[in-house]
Amino acid sequence: MEFVHKSIMVDEILQSLNIRPDGVYADGTAGGGGHSRAIGERLSPQGTLICNDRDPEALAVCEERLCSLNCHLRLIRGTFSDLAENAGQTFDGVLLDLGVSSYQLDCAERGFSYMQDAPLDMRMNPEDKLSARQIVNEWSEAELTRIFFEYGEERYSRRIASQIVQSRGKAPIETTLQLVDIIKSALPKAALKEKQHPAKRVFQAIRIAVNDELEQVRLALDSLVENMNDGGRIAVLTFHSLEDRIVKTAFARYERPCTCPPEFPVCTCGKKSLGKVLVKGIAPSAEEIEENPRARSTRLRVFERRFEE
Repeated sequence: MEFVHKSIMVDEILQSLNIRPDGVYADGTAGGGGHSRAIGERLSPQGTLICNDRDPEALAVCEERLCSLNCHLRLIRGTFSDLAENAGQTFDGVLLDLGVSSYQLDCAERGFSYMQDAPLDMRMNPEDKLSARQIVNEWSEAELTRIFFEYGEERYSRRIASQIVQSRGKAPIETTLQLVDIIKSALPKAALKEKQHPAKRVFQAIRIAVNDELEQVRLALDSLVENMNDGGRIAVLTFHSLEDRIVKTAFARYERPCTCPPEFPVCTCGKKSLGKVLVKGIAPSAEEIEENPRARSTRLRVFERRFEE
C-alpha cells in the first residue's frame, strides 16, 4: 500500500514557523513527508531539515520523497520525545503533528482501524513490545475501564471493559472487528445510533495506551523548549482535547512559570519566562475541512522561545 497522507494546515504552519533559509528545522512526526517537504523547500543548502519518526516505513518514504531537496537532510528514527537528544543540536523550528497518519489508519494490517478487519496491533513502531492485543487480552478490567474513560472519554467505559473481560474469558480477542462487535454489544441502543462510530473512543484510548502518546507529548515539549534557539518556534497540531490540553497547559507554563501567590508584590520563586505563546489553538479553514474531513478536530498552537536580555 502506498504511503498516502494529506498534510493539514500547511500554509498556517509555514507562516507560524517563520522559516529562515539557513536555519535548523525538525519535523518530529514526519509521516509521509508532506509537512517536511513544505519546510525543506524553503531552506537553502546551508539549512538543515531533520525528519523524525518512530515508524520505519514512514522514514523510508521520507528518504525517497525528500532526497531532491536542496538542503541538508537528516533522518532520525525514534519517538519525538527523544528528538532533542537524538538530534544533538538546537533548533530554529520544530513541528509536531500528533495525528495518526492516513496511511496507518487505512492500512488494515496495522490494526488501527475499526472499519477493516485485521489483527489487533496499533503500534506506531512495529518493533515495540506492547500491542493492542496485549492490552485487550491481558489488562485488568479496572485498567481497561480507566483508559477508556481517561483516554477515550467513553461514558460507557465500565460496561465495555466488563464485556471485553467476559468475551476474552471464552477465547482470546484477536482482530479489530471482533473488538468492534464486543464494544457494540456492550452499548445501549441509543448509543449505537449516534453519528460517531461506536468503537471510535475505545480504539482511540487503546492506541494512546499502546504508544504512550500523552506522556510522549509532555516529555517532548519540555525537552524541545530547552533546545530551541532564541526566536525558535514550536508548532503543534493536536487532534483531540486530551493532547490539546497538555500542549495548552505546557505553553502557558513556559510563558508564565512563576509559582508565587498572586498577592506577592514581586516574584520570589525566580522562575523566568521561556518565551511567548503566539498561536492559541486555531482551527483549519472551512474549505480545508470540507476537502479533508479528518482535519475537523485539528488545532494549531505555537510557542516562540525567547531568551532574556
